[in-house]
Amino acid sequence: MKQFRCADVVPDCTARFEAESEAGLLAQVVRHARDDHGMEHVPHDVLDAVRAHIEDVE
Repeated sequence: MKQFRCADVVPDCTARFEAESEAGLLAQVVRHARDDHGMEHVPHDVLDAVRAHIEDVE
C-alpha cells in the first residue's frame, strides 16, 4: 500500500491518499490537484515532489 499526504507538498492541505500502486495514488493526487487546488495540468516538478513523499504503508 502506498500513501501520500498533500501537506508534504502543499502546506496546510489536509488531504491524504492511499492506493495499492503508485499509479493509483498519482491518479488520485492529480484529481485532487485539479479539483481542490485549481491545477488543470500538474507540472512535472510537482509530480516529482509528490513521488519523493510517497510512503509504503501496511
